[in-house]
Amino acid sequence: MIHELASIYLLSYPTVLVYMLQSTEYQVKPYLKWVWRTKNFTAVNQRRDLDRTKAARLLLLALRLGILLQIAAGVWLIYLGLYSDLTGGVLFGAALMLSYPIIWAHLAVIPLVLGRWFISAPAEQQQIAAAERVFAAHGAVKIAVAGSYGKTTMKEILNTVLGEGLDVAATPANKNVSISHANFAKNLTGKEDVLIIEYGEGAPGDVARFTRLTHPTHAVITGVVPAHLDRYKTLQAAGQDIFSVAGKLKGKQVYVNDESPDSQPFIKKSYQRFSGKTALGWKISRIKTGLDGTGFVMKKGKDSLKLHSGLVGKHQVGFLALAAALAIELGLTHDQVKAGIAKTEPFEHRMQPYQLGGAWIVDDTYNGNLEGLRAGTELLKAVEAKRKIYVTPGLVDQGEETEAVHLKAGKLIASAKPDLVVLMQNSVTDFIQRGLKAGRFKGELQIETNPLEFYTNLQHFVASGDLVVMQNDWTDNYA
Repeated sequence: MIHELASIYLLSYPTVLVYMLQSTEYQVKPYLKWVWRTKNFTAVNQRRDLDRTKAARLLLLALRLGILLQIAAGVWLIYLGLYSDLTGGVLFGAALMLSYPIIWAHLAVIPLVLGRWFISAPAEQQQIAAAERVFAAHGAVKIAVAGSYGKTTMKEILNTVLGEGLDVAATPANKNVSISHANFAKNLTGKEDVLIIEYGEGAPGDVARFTRLTHPTHAVITGVVPAHLDRYKTLQAAGQDIFSVAGKLKGKQVYVNDESPDSQPFIKKSYQRFSGKTALGWKISRIKTGLDGTGFVMKKGKDSLKLHSGLVGKHQVGFLALAAALAIELGLTHDQVKAGIAKTEPFEHRMQPYQLGGAWIVDDTYNGNLEGLRAGTELLKAVEAKRKIYVTPGLVDQGEETEAVHLKAGKLIASAKPDLVVLMQNSVTDFIQRGLKAGRFKGELQIETNPLEFYTNLQHFVASGDLVVMQNDWTDNYA
């Protein structure tokens, strides 16, 4: 208790506050929630350190100066109380000195709010308005990629495959909000054949707003799962927002992942479904997947395509097949499609296999949804190994569905029959354990209290012949 209380008076405290702001992307509510639930501020930054950007340095300087001024004012009041007979000077001075950690933890957000209202928001609105005109006037095929999961993967597959025969531009990394789209628009030449724009959903109305900004001609909906339910509140609300892009296109050129169970209530007859069985009239067969990638055959009438991708997992087949079929519709040759699919490789921290001390590690730590967990457990079932190990802390931002989602997760993990399950001790661990029990898990269970230590010492944990699937990783602002 004393150690925890003392942590707010350490010299490192202002740096910790700025780190917390930076880690929550300077969002006030997530930052304050984190501050309010934190008991020991020396244990906050476990994963990384403060990135000392210009904004972070300025904020840190302001915090330190503010704290020094408050302490100085407290000392002055105590002095006046002792030597100038100022009534209550000692009491108020002491209160001022002792309360600075609480006061400045909250005052830190004021420049963010004011800056957002009076500087950032007006400037961003101007950029977004200019970008809307760029997108509206651009004659390219504009493909919106929306969904609760798989957006970046789908975008990168399309970019790689279509890029074999067309001039393609895609939004970078996971930059998928309005200001990111505006920055993307600034760099367009106007001569591109295809634009691929990832839509990041985070709150009601996001996808509808992105649609109005970017004027898509095509839309790929990767699926719906419980995600961001702290903002959407219900899966129904999330699905409605994601599918709003389809409504804008009036059902034309809308491609929906048919393997997403939670998408089914939103799919209309005019939408085109794709899956690991069919895509735009092409039939898919002879699927083989392993740690070296995934192969399959596509047939449509007399046409046949034998394809192989470096991507791992059967769940990738539908995405790959859609990209291949769409590429052919846009005029690419079979050879170009084969070459494009062959160039697709695992993305960092997304079903990314690598070897470690004779063991195979599948790094899927950027996965954060139930369908991703399903894909990971299916891979664990499919690949032979001396010992199968599954590692996860669970999922975040599941809102009211948190318990139900993690009970399902536990059952999914149990169905893969791993020899060992490693869970990270946090707020959802008990739910996963209950799911494991309900799924009649017979293997060994290990619960880690220090995730960072576990991941950094993984080489000492695995043995030759092991297969380790690691799914999701919680940043410091989740508990």
